Amino acid sequence: MKQFKGLFLLACGLLLTAPAAIAAGDRAKEQRWADQIVGMLIDGEAVWLEADDAQFLAIHTPDLTGEPKGAVILVHGMGAHPDWQEVIHPLRVRLPEHGWATLSVQMPVLPNAAAPTDYAPLVPEAAPRLRAALTWLEDRTEGPVFIAAHSLGAIMTAASLTGDTGLQPDGLVLIGMGGSRDDPHLDSLAHLEQLTLPVLDLFGSRDLDSVLADREARARAARRAGNTAYRQLEISGANHFFTGLEDTLVRRVRGWLETTSDKLEQEE
Repeated sequence: MKQFKGLFLLACGLLLTAPAAIAAGDRAKEQRWADQIVGMLIDGEAVWLEADDAQFLAIHTPDLTGEPKGAVILVHGMGAHPDWQEVIHPLRVRLPEHGWATLSVQMPVLPNAAAPTDYAPLVPEAAPRLRAALTWLEDRTEGPVFIAAHSLGAIMTAASLTGDTGLQPDGLVLIGMGGSRDDPHLDSLAHLEQLTLPVLDLFGSRDLDSVLADREARARAARRAGNTAYRQLEISGANHFFTGLEDTLVRRVRGWLETTSDKLEQEE
């Protein structure tokens, strides 16, 4: 993803027409992404969700097997969109082939020149969007609902699950999660210290330096939270975008979803 920079270079109702307003960040950029995606979408359908009295784009791709297992909310990284070709698109279109519906959501974005730290004030905008996505899916889904988020989206998602945000997914996949201790919104370690739901911390052996440097610290943060359902997994040879290893990415995420779903069912 060319827009990523810096240390961590560094996802409700159905409407049938384009929205009158888009929430937070660079609204014009969100609208450009939406116009481009809706006009070229092949797999799945565009839906408009509402958060904070404004609307944002999501792409719903239903289960393709006829035997639904659950659903996954997908959260893209910095400055991207819900059909981003790296990481998000492979998960969006391939998980439904194995029984997992997906809802990929547009997160707040800034102009291309923005640095990762510029996104810190937008982190609180993630929770209302994820809450809207979760509500939309729960009304239409049999089985558990998970969130899988990449890079800056992983930080936004983890932050959204701390405190009283009303978000209660069944589990969380954090892909290439970096972070910064210079701003509480971007402090992924502090967020992990508050999470007790099942978490897969997934990254590549050739990931960004910030992702690799904090892997042990992330595991320690999860232990401090008492999170016995935290698992860390490194994919050999993978870079931050899993270039050339998309099949491995989908397989690993799917395997964790199914294993975790089975455990949750046994606990009921």
